[in-house]
Amino acid sequence: MKNLISAVLVISCAFAFAIGARPQTAPKEHSMTGCLKKGAEADTYMVTDVEGNGPKSIGIVSSAANLAPHVGHKIEVTGTAVPPAEAEKDPKVPKAPHYMKLTSIKMLSPTCP
Repeated sequence: MKNLISAVLVISCAFAFAIGARPQTAPKEHSMTGCLKKGAEADTYMVTDVEGNGPKSIGIVSSAANLAPHVGHKIEVTGTAVPPAEAEKDPKVPKAPHYMKLTSIKMLSPTCP
């Protein structure tokens, strides 16, 4: 009986370890197009009027690119999604239905609709 309990315990531990050892998947990079606006706080930005069927605005959590020269431009942003719970920990990040860490931007037009 002790051998059966020991075997079940060993198998359970091995199973738990296997589940915990799964490789973590990194967020996938994606691109979205819209208009760059200043946020309410200094040095904060958001993308509004986002094209497509998804969210219509994006709160920018961080950006590798300098966004200031592109305020008011139509841009394409590329980056990874940030979970709302993580993004909203920083009260400076503009509230939005979608949040991103940007790796690059591309200006599409000097004006926005």
